[in-house]
Amino acid sequence: MESMLNKLKSTVTKVTADVTSAVMGNPVTREFDVGRHIASGGNGLAWKIFNGTKKSTKQEVAVFVFDKKLIDKYQKFEKDQIIDSLKRGVQQLTRLRHPRLLTVQHPLEESRDCLAFCTEPVFASLANVLGNWENLPSSISPDIKDYKLYDVETKYGLLQVSEGLSFLHSSVKMVHGNVTPENIILNKSGAWKIMGFDFCVSSSNPSEQEPKFPCKEWDPNLPSLCLPNPEYLAPEYILSVSCETASDMYSLGTVIYAVFNKGKPIFEVNKQDIYKSFSRQLDQLSRLGSSSLTSIPEEVREHVKLLLNVTPTVRPDADQMTKIPFFDDVGAVTLQYFDTLFQRDNLQKSQFFKGLPKVLPKLPKRVIVQRILPCLTSEFVNPDMVPFVLPNVLLIAEECTKEEYVRLILPELGPVFKQQEPVQILLIFLQKMDLLLTKTPPDEIKNSVLPMVYRALEAPSIQIQELCLNIIPTFANLIDYPSMKNALIPRIKNACLQTSSLAVRVNSLVCLGKILEYLDKWFVLDDILPFLQQIPSKEPAVLMGILGIYKCTFTHKKLGITKEQLAGKVLPHLIPLSIENNLNLNQFSSFIAVIKEMLSRLESEHRTKLEQLHMMQEQQRSLDIGNQMSTPEETNVAHTGSQIDKVFNHIGADLLTGGESENKEDGLQNKQKRASLTLEEKQKLAKEQEQAQKLKSQQPLKPQVHTPIAPIKQTKDLTDTLMDNMTSLSSLSLSTPKLSASSTFTSVPSTGLSMMFSTPIDNTKRNLTNGLNANMGFQTSGFNMPVNPNHNFFSGTNTAGVTTMTLGAAPTLSNYSSLSVPPAGAKQAQQRPPDMSALNNLFGPQKPKVSMNQLSQQKPNQWLNQFVPPQVSPGLGSTAMGTQVNVMGQAAFGMQGNPFFNPPNFAQPPTTMTSGSSASNDLKDLFG
Repeated sequence: MESMLNKLKSTVTKVTADVTSAVMGNPVTREFDVGRHIASGGNGLAWKIFNGTKKSTKQEVAVFVFDKKLIDKYQKFEKDQIIDSLKRGVQQLTRLRHPRLLTVQHPLEESRDCLAFCTEPVFASLANVLGNWENLPSSISPDIKDYKLYDVETKYGLLQVSEGLSFLHSSVKMVHGNVTPENIILNKSGAWKIMGFDFCVSSSNPSEQEPKFPCKEWDPNLPSLCLPNPEYLAPEYILSVSCETASDMYSLGTVIYAVFNKGKPIFEVNKQDIYKSFSRQLDQLSRLGSSSLTSIPEEVREHVKLLLNVTPTVRPDADQMTKIPFFDDVGAVTLQYFDTLFQRDNLQKSQFFKGLPKVLPKLPKRVIVQRILPCLTSEFVNPDMVPFVLPNVLLIAEECTKEEYVRLILPELGPVFKQQEPVQILLIFLQKMDLLLTKTPPDEIKNSVLPMVYRALEAPSIQIQELCLNIIPTFANLIDYPSMKNALIPRIKNACLQTSSLAVRVNSLVCLGKILEYLDKWFVLDDILPFLQQIPSKEPAVLMGILGIYKCTFTHKKLGITKEQLAGKVLPHLIPLSIENNLNLNQFSSFIAVIKEMLSRLESEHRTKLEQLHMMQEQQRSLDIGNQMSTPEETNVAHTGSQIDKVFNHIGADLLTGGESENKEDGLQNKQKRASLTLEEKQKLAKEQEQAQKLKSQQPLKPQVHTPIAPIKQTKDLTDTLMDNMTSLSSLSLSTPKLSASSTFTSVPSTGLSMMFSTPIDNTKRNLTNGLNANMGFQTSGFNMPVNPNHNFFSGTNTAGVTTMTLGAAPTLSNYSSLSVPPAGAKQAQQRPPDMSALNNLFGPQKPKVSMNQLSQQKPNQWLNQFVPPQVSPGLGSTAMGTQVNVMGQAAFGMQGNPFFNPPNFAQPPTTMTSGSSASNDLKDLFG
């Protein structure tokens, strides 16, 4: 890799050095930038040809440079002769102006090291093309190395040389004197141009007389650059020291022979013995037969034989040669016409351009691109000729690669895209839109091509709008989706709504129907279909166009119309249209067929949906019945616990309402049993079952181990205090007769069941614990009211402690066994089921259920004795009566008795039973 880079670097350095040394100091470099060495030409291929550009205009040129180092081996007078000969040839070429002669753009400039002049852009000399690569760079360009002359190029090139000689012989009265492949230059467009007038001879007679051309005798002692090439020289130059116009025609014959013989001339000349060589050549020419010219095409073979005739008068002149049938080729004639195009008027040009599409397929691509395309694009400046030239340019574009199209054709089409007159320009572009969109880069499509289509849709000419709408579907697949959605479709809709032409409106609908497949489903449903309802006209053609769009959207696999769209928008629009009076029988039948098809699909889809919903409901119903029949025992237990929870939640209200809530709860439970469970109820049931299972799997709670305190045997006689309290309470009851029996309830502690069923303690201030785990707590559901743990359930004047309530027979409390409290002072060495005798005494059958009415009818002492045992320390509450009942009913019973309730983690605060003030003071605080 490194060696290749070094080689490339050395090559570039050498080329740069050659260019620098070749033109260093020459005045040509002031106005022109000299580029790469591309070819060689002139007598002996002595001139090096470089690419170049003019600094001021950036115009491309060719720079011919003669390096004086080539003649260092000669003596000074010989150098001067060579320099004079070269100067004479360039000066003569500069004075002559003709399309068949090489055009000089900057005259000869001489410096100490070189001669240089500038011409039109050049490709190579004919000698280089035929394989003579003398004085070329070491790395020959592949363009020259692989160059192949096509027949049409050869024919037209020789015709151009003949025309150039005709100009010299007839108009200038000059003999070129050195017509060789070295002095025939192929320019950038492939045209053959004559140069090398170093040995030209002008007529010595006045113009009105027959021309006479003086000739110099051949001097073999002169340098080769001071003599013409003898291999292409007529015999009379050497043998009779004479020349005439026919001498150039002999040279043309030898050039034709060399072109068809791979660059080799017909005779090889020994320059050391030139006279003997020409004498031998003369004998061969006199016996020249067709067998010696087999490499030449048969149709020109006889003419070449005449050109090589020994007698100059027998040779055809240049004007006769331009008219031989060999040059009467359609390609050569076409190229010749292009070279004379500037001489034609618009009518002649239009006729020629109309027939050109038939000729172009017969010509080689390189000839078309090099010779014909530049001539065609030069006519774009003439608006009247654009409709005739443009089809040929686009035909050439089809044969070009994308790179060639972008480089050679697209820059020339840019101004034409913006022309709106004549209207045929838009027509031609629209017909070739697929070509433009295929080969034009995306940026140019958005900037040049699509704006032209938009202008055509908005054109005032109805014909252009119709044509554009007809052509758009042919290239719709090549337009990017955003451009179609945001620019093309809105203009088609505007053309349909705003036009007064029925044809434009119908074509707009047809165009939309054809490009539906390139659109998005939801864009069609949200944008195209609502647009159909805005069309004002009711002509049959318009209605059938609307129907066609509906049908295409409805039946297309990718699009389709939703059931909701069918029912809400499409059918309400189509059905009124179907009964328009303008429709004939066939059109009405088409409407009805589409409507029936839509209704059928609407019915099918919606029926399928309803059947599926019905099946799902049936499956759900059967699943509910199965779940009710196969409910596991844990679910039943959970359900029973839930019912207990509800009973306890409402027990406080039952005390106040006399059992009405209990009846309602029983009715609700019966109603739930009769009704099937909903999905939410099933989920709740499953959660309750899951929580019950978790509680079953938990380890039994272990009571806290603490040092037992010996029970205090001494008890205080509270008879006097109790009698005083009863007396005070009786007097208070008589003074406030409207107060119900439940008014003595003050507050409910949140300490659990152990507060309700406490063991006997003394009347001193002591903390009571519930015997549960410190982390176990019970949350009150449905209540946000905090409960003061220091308050007692019931209080009155001088009432001692907490009273007990007889609630009748309780439900089974087997689930609460782990929550019962052992009696104070008992040893807890081993874990065993707690004693339930206290609960049995409370809820046993020996205590009949007492209703609130019965309690209220008893005497104060009797009523209080139902609740207050004699072994309770006194305490008074301070909260409102209604709050006491609700908190007592739900917090004390409902929450602690619910095994499925999720308890939060908070430590149970100790409850302190203290001696309070009298009940009368509390009641005064409560009721004012």
